[in-house]
Amino acid sequence: MHELANQDPSDVAQASRKHVVSALKAEFGIEQEDGGWAAFERGFDEHFANLCLLFHTLYGSRPDCLDQLTALVLESARSWSERPQDLKELDATREGGGDWFLSNGMLGGVCYVDRYANNLAGVRARIPYFKELGLTYLHLMPLFLAPEPHSDGGYAVSSYRDVNPKLGTIDQLRELAAELRANGIALVVDFIFNHTSNEHEWARRAAEGDPKYSDYYWIFPDRSMPDAYEQTVREIFPDDHPGSFVQLPDGRWVWATFHTFQWDLNYSNPEVFRAMAGEMLFLANQGVDFLRMDAVAFIWKQLGTQCESLPEAHLLLKAFNAVCRIAAPSLLFKSEAIVHPDEVALYIDPSECQLSYNPLQMALIWEAMATRDVSLLSQALERRHNIPAGTSWVNYVRSHDDIGWTFADEDAAELGLNGFDHRRFLNSFYVNRFPGSFARGVPFQDNPRTGDCRISGTTASLCGLEDGSPEAVRRILLAHSVTFSTGGIPLLYLGDEVGQLNDYQYALEEGHDADSRWVHRPHYPAEQYARRDDPSTSEGAVFAGIRRLTALRAATPELAGTRLIGFSTNNSGVLGYQRPADNGTLVLALANFSDQPQEVSAETLSGFDPNATDVDSKAAVRLDEGVVLGPQEYVWLKVRPADHRSDD
Repeated sequence: MHELANQDPSDVAQASRKHVVSALKAEFGIEQEDGGWAAFERGFDEHFANLCLLFHTLYGSRPDCLDQLTALVLESARSWSERPQDLKELDATREGGGDWFLSNGMLGGVCYVDRYANNLAGVRARIPYFKELGLTYLHLMPLFLAPEPHSDGGYAVSSYRDVNPKLGTIDQLRELAAELRANGIALVVDFIFNHTSNEHEWARRAAEGDPKYSDYYWIFPDRSMPDAYEQTVREIFPDDHPGSFVQLPDGRWVWATFHTFQWDLNYSNPEVFRAMAGEMLFLANQGVDFLRMDAVAFIWKQLGTQCESLPEAHLLLKAFNAVCRIAAPSLLFKSEAIVHPDEVALYIDPSECQLSYNPLQMALIWEAMATRDVSLLSQALERRHNIPAGTSWVNYVRSHDDIGWTFADEDAAELGLNGFDHRRFLNSFYVNRFPGSFARGVPFQDNPRTGDCRISGTTASLCGLEDGSPEAVRRILLAHSVTFSTGGIPLLYLGDEVGQLNDYQYALEEGHDADSRWVHRPHYPAEQYARRDDPSTSEGAVFAGIRRLTALRAATPELAGTRLIGFSTNNSGVLGYQRPADNGTLVLALANFSDQPQEVSAETLSGFDPNATDVDSKAAVRLDEGVVLGPQEYVWLKVRPADHRSDD
């Protein structure tokens, strides 16, 4: 393709297609009348030109670009030929069914296999409970081979094809995926594609000096280039190592953005792209439905930049997507980008990541809980919530990770808040250093000198249940009411639905003592689950509330999709937003984050028909009398705009 570098893009695609088709026919004998290859050919016809142009943009300056592209398509065809028939049928169903994941019946759960169920067989045994809870989406935290005991929670992957033997085997994972699918539950796993562990076969061979695999990573003979890159690249884990490089025993330096044992892959090398595309398609063929694309912002490096969220990172994601649309069409991506809100939004696109975590909403739910003021959260919903058609947020109250205050300083400034000072207040509040705080969080990466800190803690402990706060259960359900109704897939960290508390014994476990995030990754809380049907207990109250939210959401068509219209309640303690439907109805959600009853006045609600219905109780509500919410109370009201009054 090097000789095509200066040609028109359409000419490049056409010339490349001829070469690739010839190679496909030579290896597979693919002909139009071959029905077994018809779906592959359709995907190839629809997506090859786009893949070619993306690949050419990334690698067109290399003389081997066309050969690399041809090899990529051949490898994709081999993967397609090995794809089980039931998954090919699923591809056809989901392609024809459109945006199935935007359903208001979707509910996600996430857990560590070992901590929640001991192993994959244990997860399989819990499928009846998942159905009781209403799960349709199960994210199993990193479960592949990783260094022991230091693995960054499994994010230092040593093999993309071997399950950690303590958890099971790849065959068991494939069987679990099939059984989950038969029960209406999609499987989500992490795809750690920015880096591998230093124990991965590629890394071992690179460390031995193999030039092929040394080019899989960013390895330099001395400090010249590392020093140049570090002029503009920020430190991510300064407690682990200074800068972004670590030295190998032979004196060379390798890029390690995160921990010393996590080596960044070099995507300027097309062989790395091909290799990772192969790993991705392998997982797709095991029955994985979604890949959580880890650390998407870091995957491309360029001297003189911060090496985060560069344009090439988006090109890589688009190219990986094009490969999947050809060889595993039902596989979807979820982005993990804990960066500035403007940058988070850039990864959300049907051609990049169809799903994305919603870290801003998560952080601002906790901000509103601490301040009893919804201004920042309301601003974010109105300004930053709506995303392209065919995409979805994954909304969560908390995850396996820490809570970082990812709001934009410029957004805070509009509301008269200094971002730095406000973050310091929030950190102090959630680690119980602020007078009157109900929260029992634990600091993560605490730096008293700079004031930088992030927060660890389970939902229940952060909401005050650990301290016996009488408002704790109401806070837990209030927070979840937002994630269940703003639009997208609500995600529960499993155990939170029964109010699990912090595990302060985490530091006694090997490899966990230096990472306070393990405080909110407790083992399966069997005693608490046993009380989930007892309404007199906090476990029963939380579980019943979560189940009620799930049922109400599934029965309310207006809550499908992600479209949201902001609504000012003219009351800083009460959050409001609208979820419209195509038939003219909408759901007006109101949520009181204060500790006292609050009113939304009749005048504020005058834009709606005065006759509303409470989605939960089905009771009639007169909006022309105003709405009063108790402390930490929420309500979903089915309403019509004033100019669409019904005679019902």
